[in-house]
Amino acid sequence: MHTLRHFYASVLLEAGKNIKALAEYLGHSAPGPTLRVCTHT
Repeated sequence: MHTLRHFYASVLLEAGKNIKALAEYLGHSAPGPTLRVCTHT
């Protein structure tokens, strides 16, 4: 399930979803953690 969540977030980012909106949707406190997790940096 965790992998599916990351995949979904990565697809949304690739499609141009706003990172701030995505971070909020995923329950992250800021966009930074979302980018680090979803882009595997």
